[in-house]
Formats: sequence, structure tokens, C-alpha cells
Amino acid sequence: MRRLAMIMVVGALSGCGADGAPMRPSANVGLSVGSGGVSPSASVGATNGSVTFGMGF
Repeated sequence: MRRLAMIMVVGALSGCGADGAPMRPSANVGLSVGSGGVSPSASVGATNGSVTFGMGF
């Protein structure tokens, strides 16, 4: 019975993000117009509080 209770507690904690805040995705798309013409830009990333991962194209 105790083992089943521990498994249920661990499952509930892992399901609600108790190990930290979940990663939030982010995206940005844009167009720049300048003397060289029109240039597109895009970036994708993820953030978790103070930690941010990203990649620009």
C-alpha cells in the first residue's frame, strides 16, 4: 500500500511540473526594408524563467 501511494505521489508531482517551471516556446517573424531591399527574419526559442534558448534565421 505504501509503495502504491509513493508511486501516485511521484506521478502527480511529475505531471504538474513540480520539478520547475515548464519551458515556454517563443517565435518572432519580421520583414526589414532598407537600401539593400527587403530581407525576412525569423527566430524561435524557449524560455524558463531566467534561462533563454534561441535561434535566429
